[in-house]
Amino acid sequence: MPLLNLRELLQFPEGDNSTDTVLNGVHFNLTALKEHNYTIYSNNTISNNSRCYLIFDNFKPHMFNNGSWVNATTCYIPYYHIHGRGIASIVFGTFFAISIMFTLVNLRKHGRLYLRENKRFRVVGRRWQWYWMCFVAACGLISTLTGVDVDRYYLQQIPIILQSFFFVLMVPGTLAMVWEATRHWGSWQERQIVDRDPFLLPQDDKRARTEFWLPLVFYLFAWLNFFMVIPRSWTAIQKQNTPEQKNDIARPASTGPREKAGAILAAIAWFVICYSLHHSLKHYKPRATGFFNRINSFCHYCPTKLFAAIVLLAIRIGYGIASAWVWDLSIFQDDVVVGWPFGLGYGSILLIIVVFEVAGFMEQNEDQVIIQQRQDRGRVVDAELGLVKKPNWWSRNWAERYQNDDQRLRNMTTEFGGGRPTTRQAQQSIEMGNMNIRNRSRDRPPEDPFRDQSPSGSRQASVAGNRLTVSRLDSDVASTTTSNSEATGLTGRTLTSENTQNVPPQRIRSMLDV
Repeated sequence: MPLLNLRELLQFPEGDNSTDTVLNGVHFNLTALKEHNYTIYSNNTISNNSRCYLIFDNFKPHMFNNGSWVNATTCYIPYYHIHGRGIASIVFGTFFAISIMFTLVNLRKHGRLYLRENKRFRVVGRRWQWYWMCFVAACGLISTLTGVDVDRYYLQQIPIILQSFFFVLMVPGTLAMVWEATRHWGSWQERQIVDRDPFLLPQDDKRARTEFWLPLVFYLFAWLNFFMVIPRSWTAIQKQNTPEQKNDIARPASTGPREKAGAILAAIAWFVICYSLHHSLKHYKPRATGFFNRINSFCHYCPTKLFAAIVLLAIRIGYGIASAWVWDLSIFQDDVVVGWPFGLGYGSILLIIVVFEVAGFMEQNEDQVIIQQRQDRGRVVDAELGLVKKPNWWSRNWAERYQNDDQRLRNMTTEFGGGRPTTRQAQQSIEMGNMNIRNRSRDRPPEDPFRDQSPSGSRQASVAGNRLTVSRLDSDVASTTTSNSEATGLTGRTLTSENTQNVPPQRIRSMLDV
């Protein structure tokens, strides 16, 4: 940073008299300046610890005797050009912004459901990784964009606080991001095994109990890291305007016991992630005996994305531990060498995000993988049983395969609804032939289907205005004959051949007539 930022106390220059002083060609009342505790510094600023104004070049303020200022410019403004820290912040901020778009694409790809959700394997479990990636990228974007003003501000104020705050906040988010990726990989291996054999992996054994406690232990240390380094006073970091302020205020606040404890807690959380990966490889992948065989097995079965992410995370945590003890490596310092915080801090986290993004585009949705595995197992079983699956066009209802849900629902209503659509549906081809329902309804007279009425009774009913005047007794006598004597009714008359010729044939309308 320029030497103008190094402040030292100066004496007020002499003016026209003992109560007058001249600052940048402007006369001030020396008594009023001292009354309001104003002091001038070697970086051409005048301040009373609550207000600070510039008094060089075109900055020519004026103060009245009551302490009010006119044409004054505060010291905390973007004054200088962008230097290395600002350029690096713009580059990394652009990459963080682009990564958010790719993270959302991967979230939609891997978070979609193609199978019914299982209580044992919740869909949110495979989404948490992408949620934390969005959080980390957003923190990185805010931190880097505010880092531009660290170079431009004449005196340090809120920009260096915002950059340092979100830079530190990225650490617990990155830990959670890598943890969720590692934990879910083990859950994914378990899901594939359970899908093949639901009773192979019980939920009450030592393995299941370990998987229950591991997330609790990890988030305990991750949240302890958060509470150690985040909720505290950050105003001391901006006190870097003089060498004395750096050594006495900013440096102790940046390398204090809270930062050291937070860095150690982050390292413990990293070891929990490593143990989770070891646990998943031990229980869900084939075991090997011997030192070299175990190394070969680890290289063969360990996912490349997790191995690379854990190594990069170790670099970031190692830098955090070093910066907690060495002030010259900390991003809290305004004139730190850019390579340390951007190379080991932002760079390692950005590489972790890139590794996960590439792996997300290369991998397939887990539900689709499960569906494919089930189909493959079905083909193997069919081949063992000698079954040959019929092609799709073999089914008579092949047209229904290409209908959407609305068309299928409409077909169901026409089959079981009422009115003309149902009539048309009932007249479709049936095995025994087409049933002409319309003609049958025309031929059937509007009579009681459970009573057999005589023709005379029908004629009398039609003459009398469709009133039924035939009694139940006459109807039964006219339509019923005994099987032995062929006598009708209660008269006992026998039907001869002459009488039977005049009698109309009996029509059976229901099972009651039989």
